[in-house]
Amino acid sequence: MRLADWTEIGRMDELGRMDSPVHRLDPRAKVLVSLVFIVLVMSFPRYEISALVPFLFYPVGLIALARIPMRHIMKKMLIAAPFALLIGLVNPLFDRQPMCSVGPLELSGGWVSFISILFRFVLTVSAALALVAGTGMYRLGAGLERLGLPRVFAMQLLFLYRYLFVISDEAARIMRGVRLRSVGSGALGLRVYGSLVGQLLLRSMDRADRIYQAMVARGFDGEIRLLQQSVPGWCDAVFAGCSLILLGAARVWNLSDLLGIWLAGGVS
Repeated sequence: MRLADWTEIGRMDELGRMDSPVHRLDPRAKVLVSLVFIVLVMSFPRYEISALVPFLFYPVGLIALARIPMRHIMKKMLIAAPFALLIGLVNPLFDRQPMCSVGPLELSGGWVSFISILFRFVLTVSAALALVAGTGMYRLGAGLERLGLPRVFAMQLLFLYRYLFVISDEAARIMRGVRLRSVGSGALGLRVYGSLVGQLLLRSMDRADRIYQAMVARGFDGEIRLLQQSVPGWCDAVFAGCSLILLGAARVWNLSDLLGIWLAGGVS
């Protein structure tokens, strides 16, 4: 199996070319709402969990309306999950003060903050993946540039994404050559893998330079050009306005607690 097949890098391009209500929205509206969403999620105190639950509706709604396979989003999240786990697992070692109890179990503040970190990771990463899959990298880059991001940064973002394909292809070629030359020789040593990493770096840089020269020969001047420019409409304004109002309300009030109080009052 090729490295590109395992990470499914090209799948994001395929999802970005789909036609759905989310894909038809102006990229600037989606970028603005997603940035506000991420900032609000990260602004909560470290022990907060219940107040974050209503924010789950935003990425889930985007994924559902864009008809993005949830399995694909989960695979992408699992690739980045170890980083969040390593960051969060440090908290229970230093913050051992009891904070709450769940049945017979007593949770310390470190475990509560660990759960909060994982939940924030799920929220922010799923929102970012839904934004990319529901927009496409080229439309996303053009939207960022039209929002005021300097062109050089927008192009660097697109090049970083495109060169992932270059690195994955070169890595697949190197590993295929290693397998053909080392049949029956067992596992490779650490020194061999270090040499392969160096070869991957050199070959990727050389191929990237050839790609850039080919782009310049075909008239590339650093401007992002799309076949169809999106024009903001009333749908974009309604989406951005309603999303920002709901996100702001979820940040000001703990909607989970309010819902629990309302249901308890209705039952009693």
